[in-house]
Amino acid sequence: MAGKAVEITDSNFESTVLNSDRPAVVDFWAVWCGPCRIVAPIVEELAGEYEGKAVIGKLDVDSNRETAVKFGIQAIPTMLFFKNGEVADRIVGAADKKTIQAKLDALL
Repeated sequence: MAGKAVEITDSNFESTVLNSDRPAVVDFWAVWCGPCRIVAPIVEELAGEYEGKAVIGKLDVDSNRETAVKFGIQAIPTMLFFKNGEVADRIVGAADKKTIQAKLDALL
C-alpha cells in the first residue's frame, strides 16, 4: 500500500482531476471536521489499492474555497467521483470503505 492520497488544491484541480485519463475521487474535508477524520484513513487505503487505476485525492475546503464553491460543497465530508472531467457520483457524509469502493469500481 505505497500510494498516498494526492493533495488537491484550487490550482491543481483541473490538471489532476478534470484532465485525468483515469477516474478520480476527491474527498472534500477540513481539519476541524470530526467525520472527516473517520474517512481519512479509508481514503489513504484506497489511494494505495487503486494506485495506477484511479486518482484518489483530498481537498481542504478551508484552503481551497474556490473549488468547493464551484462544486456546491455544503457539507463535509463530501466525496465527488469524476470520470472524463465530469462529476459521475457523490457521497455526502462519512461512508464506509465498501460503499466508496463500489462507486469507484463502477467508474473503472
